[in-house]
Amino acid sequence: MHRILIIGNAGSGKSTFARALAEKTRLPLCHLDQLYWCGHWAHVSREDFDAALQEALDKPTWIIDGNYNRTLPHRLTYCDTVFYFDLPAVVSLWGVTKRVIKNYGKTRPDMGGNCPECFDGRKWELYRNVITFNRQHRKDYYELLENTRHAKVTVFRSRRQVKKFLKSLQ
Repeated sequence: MHRILIIGNAGSGKSTFARALAEKTRLPLCHLDQLYWCGHWAHVSREDFDAALQEALDKPTWIIDGNYNRTLPHRLTYCDTVFYFDLPAVVSLWGVTKRVIKNYGKTRPDMGGNCPECFDGRKWELYRNVITFNRQHRKDYYELLENTRHAKVTVFRSRRQVKKFLKSLQ
């Protein structure tokens, strides 16, 4: 495990897992949200995001946390390990809600720029995306992962599996 991708629905626990895994493995951690958001919920250009992503991918070791579906096939060619959080939508909905309440008015450490958590139109759109994520993306993710023969793929279907895996690294 030298180049690790962590993917899955918003609120599924990707970033929390990424931080814990980085602490245990001492691998450098890159949150895609830090590359994408430049402040006040504005995002960088596609070209700037792709350049920053490529710079991260070119490093010898890393953990990269986030979806950004457009870049997933490219990122998969660089990784040796993938963790896919395939949790029920209700679990991810609770994760998003808990995250907003915990960080309300503050920018999370895994976000870029000044993007404070709040309940607004963007959040309701995020809830809609969380609800439809599995229906819209699960099949494509599994197809991509099946064709990623060079990488070890681990699928988490519950938070209990995540905790058990992290505990096994001690």
